[in-house]
Amino acid sequence: MTDLERVREFVVGNWPNTVCDDCIADKLDLSERQQAHHRAAELAVLPRFVRGRQGCSFCCQVKEVI
Repeated sequence: MTDLERVREFVVGNWPNTVCDDCIADKLDLSERQQAHHRAAELAVLPRFVRGRQGCSFCCQVKEVI
Protein backbone atom coordinates (compact mmCIF):
# COMPACT_ATOMS: atom_id res chain seq x y z
CA MET A 1 0.00 0.00 0.00
CA THR A 2 1.40 3.42 -0.95
CA ASP A 3 1.65 6.36 1.46
CA LEU A 4 -1.14 8.09 -0.47
CA GLU A 5 -3.41 5.06 -0.04
CA ARG A 6 -2.56 4.85 3.67
CA VAL A 7 -3.31 8.55 4.22
CA ARG A 8 -6.57 8.30 2.25
CA GLU A 9 -7.65 5.24 4.25
CA PHE A 10 -6.77 6.97 7.54
CA VAL A 11 -8.62 10.18 6.67
CA VAL A 12 -11.70 8.34 5.40
CA GLY A 13 -11.66 6.00 8.39
CA ASN A 14 -11.69 8.95 10.78
CA TRP A 15 -14.36 10.97 8.96
CA PRO A 16 -15.97 13.33 9.99
CA ASN A 17 -13.01 14.17 12.24
CA THR A 18 -10.36 16.47 10.80
CA VAL A 19 -6.67 15.64 11.03
CA CYS A 20 -3.52 17.74 10.60
CA ASP A 21 -0.35 16.73 8.77
CA ASP A 22 1.59 16.25 12.03
CA CYS A 23 -1.00 13.82 13.38
CA ILE A 24 -1.21 11.96 10.07
CA ALA A 25 2.57 11.54 10.11
CA ASP A 26 2.50 10.45 13.75
CA LYS A 27 -0.40 8.00 13.48
CA LEU A 28 0.90 6.41 10.27
CA ASP A 29 4.58 6.43 11.32
CA LEU A 30 5.63 8.44 8.27
CA SER A 31 9.27 9.49 8.45
CA GLU A 32 8.54 13.19 7.83
CA ARG A 33 5.60 15.53 8.26
CA GLN A 34 6.25 16.72 4.71
CA GLN A 35 5.21 13.31 3.41
CA ALA A 36 1.85 13.71 5.14
CA HIS A 37 1.56 17.27 3.83
CA HIS A 38 2.18 16.22 0.22
CA ARG A 39 -0.22 13.28 0.39
CA ALA A 40 -2.96 15.39 2.01
CA ALA A 41 -2.46 18.03 -0.69
CA GLU A 42 -2.87 15.33 -3.34
CA LEU A 43 -6.13 14.22 -1.75
CA ALA A 44 -7.40 17.78 -1.43
CA VAL A 45 -7.83 18.10 -5.20
CA LEU A 46 -10.35 15.27 -5.17
CA PRO A 47 -14.04 16.16 -4.74
CA ARG A 48 -14.47 14.10 -1.58
CA PHE A 49 -11.71 15.84 0.38
CA VAL A 50 -11.46 19.39 1.71
CA ARG A 51 -8.37 21.03 3.15
CA GLY A 52 -8.59 24.08 5.36
CA ARG A 53 -7.48 25.74 8.57
CA GLN A 54 -9.37 24.56 11.66
CA GLY A 55 -8.96 22.43 14.76
CA CYS A 56 -7.38 18.99 14.44
CA SER A 57 -9.50 16.33 16.11
CA PHE A 58 -6.41 14.57 17.41
CA CYS A 59 -4.11 17.30 18.80
CA CYS A 60 -6.80 20.02 19.12
CA GLN A 61 -4.51 22.65 17.58
CA VAL A 62 -5.72 25.00 14.85
CA LYS A 63 -3.75 24.02 11.76
CA GLU A 64 -4.17 23.07 8.12
CA VAL A 65 -6.28 19.92 8.25
CA ILE A 66 -8.01 17.55 5.90
